[in-house]
Amino acid sequence: MIATLEGTVSENNADYIVLDVGGVGYGVFVAGEDHSVLQTGTKTKLYIYEHIREVAHDLFGFVLPESKKLFEQLLSVNGVGPKMALSILNLGSSKNVASSIANQDAEYIKQASGVGKKVAERIVLDLKDKVGIAGSFVGATQSTSDEAVQGLIALGYTLPDAQNALAEINPKLPTADRIKQALKGKS
Repeated sequence: MIATLEGTVSENNADYIVLDVGGVGYGVFVAGEDHSVLQTGTKTKLYIYEHIREVAHDLFGFVLPESKKLFEQLLSVNGVGPKMALSILNLGSSKNVASSIANQDAEYIKQASGVGKKVAERIVLDLKDKVGIAGSFVGATQSTSDEAVQGLIALGYTLPDAQNALAEINPKLPTADRIKQALKGKS
């Protein structure tokens, strides 16, 4: 079982990245939320979910363990496979997806590619008490509410290093831009 992979992003394709780990390139499917911070040349650690089938061995990677947990919770719902779960996570941030489930917003979930009304309602019904306010995302940002800081921590920074890296960067910029600028400042 592969639990984590740590390496350098060598390719960044439409829906997956190639993570170079000691000279071996792993193709890893990632959600849009993570895709934006995983630029070519970026060193990162990903939390991995392996999906092994007769015809394929797929890896799904997440910058934050909370995102992987939400992905696995989505998979626990009857009728939801890895590609559909990833499609749901592509709707927005993991926090927004978890919040919509907790608030029983099946219409939001239904916007994901391949998700129909019945599956969206089943997801909300099965997971509403396991995510969002009652679930794993409450403690995810207790150390700071700054998503850019959390992104840098997920990329291996300590909390003080992440805060220092972002100190001179305009906090009104989009999170992904702030992270990119902080990473550029490191080199």
